[in-house]
Amino acid sequence: MTTPFPSASPSPSPFGRALCAMVTPFTPAGALDLDGAARLADHLVSRGCDGLVLSGTTGESPTTTDAEKSALVTAVREAVGSRAAIVAGVGTADTAHTAELAREAEKAGADGLLVVAPYYSRPPQDAIEAHFREIADVTGLPLVLYDIPARTGTRIEPDTMLRLAEHPRIVAVKDCSYDFLAAQKVLARTDLAYYAGCDEHILALYAVGGAGYASTVANVVPDHLRAVLDAFDAGDTARAADLQRRASALIEALMANGLPGTVTTKALLTALGLPAGPVRRPLRPADRKTTDSLRSLHENLTAG
Repeated sequence: MTTPFPSASPSPSPFGRALCAMVTPFTPAGALDLDGAARLADHLVSRGCDGLVLSGTTGESPTTTDAEKSALVTAVREAVGSRAAIVAGVGTADTAHTAELAREAEKAGADGLLVVAPYYSRPPQDAIEAHFREIADVTGLPLVLYDIPARTGTRIEPDTMLRLAEHPRIVAVKDCSYDFLAAQKVLARTDLAYYAGCDEHILALYAVGGAGYASTVANVVPDHLRAVLDAFDAGDTARAADLQRRASALIEALMANGLPGTVTTKALLTALGLPAGPVRRPLRPADRKTTDSLRSLHENLTAG
């Protein structure tokens, strides 16, 4: 049933609403597959993605070189033109290295930068804040704070977010904190665009004013996830909820079955005949049983 009430106003969406955290395709020998990246990017944009996040967690950024990251941005920019925004992942554990990657991403044609909290060294909040401010000052590009403490070992605390929101080029957050209350606190007090980085939170975050999503699962069902937002914007909250729930089995299998999402997503993309290729070590490919299960869940979701 369509709700008679207006939907919540989303936060500003500087890169669109529906962003895909794109895998980085490799050749069978493990080299960067720029042709495959261009074809996959074109496919995703044609199926409803407003933007593409390159060289993030899903894009295997720890195992791609600086030159590969830059070449990937260039190839995808040529493939999608002005049809979609490109957000380049440039975050590392080293502020100086991150700054250099940011400058190279700008030269390659990125529209924005995804910067994760420095990992492993676990800096305190004042050092994290200084890190982000320095990166925001080295280019003219808008910056997305990437809060994923399960991987970095350190979260970006809400009070740090509030201070960073004052910087004119810090415009958005990719939220993988699993702290929904903290997200609402920052949403209520800033103009930061909040993108759900956890696919199970897409509708929930959007309903309280989030900007949309930066999704791994969008690699394989870009149109379905876009439909969740479209239904909500149309006021059909019941349909939006149904679409989100229907995607839950595939989301769980891709993101919460004990394998990294990159592994499962590349396995399913390959089964669907889309560019992906192998994962790079230390990751290992999904086995046949896992791949067959993913293919079955995908068919069930897209059949009706």
